[in-house]
Amino acid sequence: MKMSFEVTAKKLFGVKYERLARALFLELVVFWGLHTAGLQVQIAPAILYLMSGSFSAGVMWQALSSEDSRENLQNAFMLPFAGHSLILSYVTALGTYTLLTKTAGLLAVVWALGRWSWAEILGSVLCALAAIVIVFCLYPLRLGRTDAYAFYVRPEARRRTVKVHRRCSVWRYLFRYLMSHKNYLVNTAVMWGVACVLPVLFGQMEARFALPVGFAILSLNTPICILLSCDPALEQAVRFLPGQREAFCVPYCLFLFGCNLAADIVFLCSWQIQLGGICQLHALTAAAFALLSAAGSVLLEWYCPIRGWKIESDLWHHPRKYVVPAVMLLMAGAVSIFVG
Repeated sequence: MKMSFEVTAKKLFGVKYERLARALFLELVVFWGLHTAGLQVQIAPAILYLMSGSFSAGVMWQALSSEDSRENLQNAFMLPFAGHSLILSYVTALGTYTLLTKTAGLLAVVWALGRWSWAEILGSVLCALAAIVIVFCLYPLRLGRTDAYAFYVRPEARRRTVKVHRRCSVWRYLFRYLMSHKNYLVNTAVMWGVACVLPVLFGQMEARFALPVGFAILSLNTPICILLSCDPALEQAVRFLPGQREAFCVPYCLFLFGCNLAADIVFLCSWQIQLGGICQLHALTAAAFALLSAAGSVLLEWYCPIRGWKIESDLWHHPRKYVVPAVMLLMAGAVSIFVG
């Protein structure tokens, strides 16, 4: 079991666990920096437990569903193994990765911004551990199996018969990629849900302040903004073939623009239904924010792709995901002042 654990753990954390040490150091720096800054935010313990549990469950599910995790497990199946021992070590490594490199980062921020008792801190850690264990128990049930192979989905099971076209189309590729990755669709649906709720949270703010901030928040749709980073083979092909920068980046930018604009339209419709007062200028602002955030995401993918990641969860939670929303937030402040 120890050997099986080390095989997966070293892939995630590095041969000498240097990636784990780096992550823990950065989390400590973030905690100490926020703590010494004196920033305080009132957060109910129930919200702390909910954040810790739901975030850990989501990251753990992503880790188990990752293409790289599947390939790593496939290699382990080539060797003689005891089913329960292999799966326990495999899930323990992924759970350790989730807790120490992802959840710990969230908890470092929340712990630094609030005043918590030791019981509440321990409770948040226990909620994270419980969520990881629950995902471990529920994940195999999607295939109706309970043995070691329930954690492995063969590539053939996800293949579909597709129509062969004579001409290549970036649009066709983008939509096929989106349809073959249901978690991307789920994330998009979640962003639409956030768009419906934002008017309730911003109800006390003027529209000229709240709407640009909402547009900036809704640009945080990470999965569809990392298509080149998550597919090195596609990136190599796009960069190798002549004229592909415009042939790929322009449709990709328009695709992201459509996705961003759809979320912004949901936000505007929700605002109009609940609060009213939406005018043509607000619609034009939504289109501008959607286009600028799409262009920024494509430029980052082309000039600064994320490399050196181990599993897809590293991409979803990479700090680069906040660059475009942060710029949009600054722009939202500028727009609100200019309009005011």
